[in-house]
Amino acid sequence: MNHFDYRNGVLHAEDAPIAEIAAAVGTPFYCYSTATLERHYRVFEAAMPKGSLIAYAVKANGSLAVIRTLARLGAGADIVSEGELKRVLAGGIPAAKVVFSGVGKRRSEMATALDAGIYQFNVESEPELDVLNEVAASKGMKAAIALRINPDVDAKTHAKISTGKAENKFGIGWNRAKAAYAYAAKLPALKIVGVDVHIGSQITDLAPFREAFLKVAQLVQDLRAAGHEISRVDLGGGLGVPYDSRTPPDPASYGAVVREAVGALDAQLIMEPGRLITANAGVLVAEVIYVKKGDEKEFIILDAGMNDLIRPAMYDAFHDIVPVRVRAGAQRRVYDVVGPVCESADLFARDRELPQLSAGDLVAILTAGAYGAVQGSSYNARPLAPEVLVKGRQFAVTRPRQSVEDTIALERWPDWLR
Repeated sequence: MNHFDYRNGVLHAEDAPIAEIAAAVGTPFYCYSTATLERHYRVFEAAMPKGSLIAYAVKANGSLAVIRTLARLGAGADIVSEGELKRVLAGGIPAAKVVFSGVGKRRSEMATALDAGIYQFNVESEPELDVLNEVAASKGMKAAIALRINPDVDAKTHAKISTGKAENKFGIGWNRAKAAYAYAAKLPALKIVGVDVHIGSQITDLAPFREAFLKVAQLVQDLRAAGHEISRVDLGGGLGVPYDSRTPPDPASYGAVVREAVGALDAQLIMEPGRLITANAGVLVAEVIYVKKGDEKEFIILDAGMNDLIRPAMYDAFHDIVPVRVRAGAQRRVYDVVGPVCESADLFARDRELPQLSAGDLVAILTAGAYGAVQGSSYNARPLAPEVLVKGRQFAVTRPRQSVEDTIALERWPDWLR
């Protein structure tokens, strides 16, 4: 469920008309719904065992306003960079609720995270164990760690967002897991606290979760038998959201699998939902620049491009597209919906049936609150789109529109070109 709906033929974000926001902010822009963010977080939290740490995966949407909204609900954070750590701290999530994932943590990032007092590091390789041990020892500290284990489970999702197979770069191989824990136990500046797993993103079948979690449960028992104190189990994230007519499992069903697989371990559970919280809480609003008739197709050309929302180009992702104003009796036509970027991949929808549109009309690209603005770029020297947060009838620009002058000001002339 989300809080974007039509009233008198005009799409609203909660109680705010999208057209009114567009008139004030200009297009394209991202629009997020506070009520949807709050509902999604609460529904997920309620579905998990009591005492679980819900560590929001910041990579899905790094907006400070989104982070603060979730922080006020009690969320922790799953981060993958020093930049994300600084953002979550600025947004109000305490370091004691932060887990640091990622395959390529630098020494400086480890040092910053240790100084901040984060909850744990999810370590993804034996070389990382050595470096973290050195950094922690240099500070006279002990780093709490969970090893991310790759269970070699096919998440049955897009190849570019599958992370739990043996061929993926993430985690320590299943066959090396016990040896890696034995090695970590010998490093004096590390404290083993848990096991971590994350098999992918946009997963719409519970079977891969069940398979991975059952393997993790057995591993925890084996590690405890070997003398390791395992008090935390980080199950990652990955539960899918409805981009189209298909309905993924709901959080309650996912929670039942969690309880079935690991509920008896007597360990704190950590969950890392990202897309599930933010995807349907956001839309990308754009204006039709032209309606172009080609020899074989008719094109809707928007002022938003793949630099604003790259998911269709990168993942062949489906996003529903709707008009902001509904015209009674409008004919249906089949369009390719594209952007202005000079790339054939700059395409939001192919052969999509929509109400007839004209230049100047506004459209909303739905389910754009995850991996939308956060993956934006200035390709073709197109400034980053603004972000807007709605709460009831109120709306506020939380990230202003970048100007071309802003991007130019970031660069410096070398002496020989002055």
